[in-house]
Amino acid sequence: MSTTTQRTTHLPPRYQEVPPTTANLDYADMMTLDISLFDTPDGKQQLAKQLRTAISTLGFFYVTNFGLTPSAVDSQFEIAQSLFSMPAASKMKHRVDATKQGFFGYKPAGSRPAKFGLKDNLELYDDPKYSQEERMRGLCKHMHFHVLYRLLYLCGMIMELRAPEALWKLHNYDEQSQCHLRYMLYHPRSADELAIMRENGLEENVYGHTDFGSLTLLMRQPVAGLQVRIDKPNGEKVWKWVKPVENSITVNVADTLSFLTGGYLKSTVHRVVLPPEDQRHLPRYGVIYFSGPDDGTLLRPVESPVLKRVLDGGEKMGEGEDVGLQGRDLPPDTTTAGEWVRVRFASVVRYAVWYVRA
Repeated sequence: MSTTTQRTTHLPPRYQEVPPTTANLDYADMMTLDISLFDTPDGKQQLAKQLRTAISTLGFFYVTNFGLTPSAVDSQFEIAQSLFSMPAASKMKHRVDATKQGFFGYKPAGSRPAKFGLKDNLELYDDPKYSQEERMRGLCKHMHFHVLYRLLYLCGMIMELRAPEALWKLHNYDEQSQCHLRYMLYHPRSADELAIMRENGLEENVYGHTDFGSLTLLMRQPVAGLQVRIDKPNGEKVWKWVKPVENSITVNVADTLSFLTGGYLKSTVHRVVLPPEDQRHLPRYGVIYFSGPDDGTLLRPVESPVLKRVLDGGEKMGEGEDVGLQGRDLPPDTTTAGEWVRVRFASVVRYAVWYVRA
């Protein structure tokens, strides 16, 4: 899709300069990993320890010093603004068509129904890692080889794998996979839509879910909206806001990595809700890199001393931390990563139908 430079008139030149909310939100307590330490003496051990705690408690964490300048991040949000300001007819030429480009392509807002006569307010464009556009392709490669490599290596250390790169080697950039870059735009809800949502106690723009792939890498979104679910030992489920931290990426573990580690690495439920009142009038742009293993990868747990100790002795890591399957069943060990995405995609479609009829 062409991204000739255009700007929307209602946003400042740099999207990252949108003022943060002044609302008193209940933010999740998330750990920050400075991955510039990866190549320093003892850096890997320090980061692996931090990541182990982050994944076992919440499944979400921040990454800083990830190798991109603020201007490079701004450039990606400029692409998003340009994409979604194009004429509708131009965007529809790239609409998702499962018979051609699979799940990749453009998805217009309003195409997925929701409760109470509402429709979704999310417009997005999924671009595969082998994009023809230089800036898009460059970001995919950076996220894959610089950020994903380090995080998966650390995951290998956490699992005490004989070769810490083993998980990384399941993510061959040259092989077919579901790795892709997503540009998205949550349009502000109209006064009428907000009234319907208030009347019916509805706050979600995107319902609670886990992601399909390995790790999700989210560029900072200054307009708040992301929430993570915390499941307390007593069964209570609490939603907490994810704070947009400057010059960071928000990372979460997704399904296939959780399956490959026997559920030891936590794939956490999250959702998108209405922004706080002082940001509710703003469009909420997003830039995300979704990583996943090669499509042919079997989703069976790796051989890990950690998993053996958990299964044999019920190992716990510490107060407030959790290991094991977290109440989820693993898919059959003959399931491939590509098949899992197709199953999840079909379930999303079925849920949308149920959601509008319920």
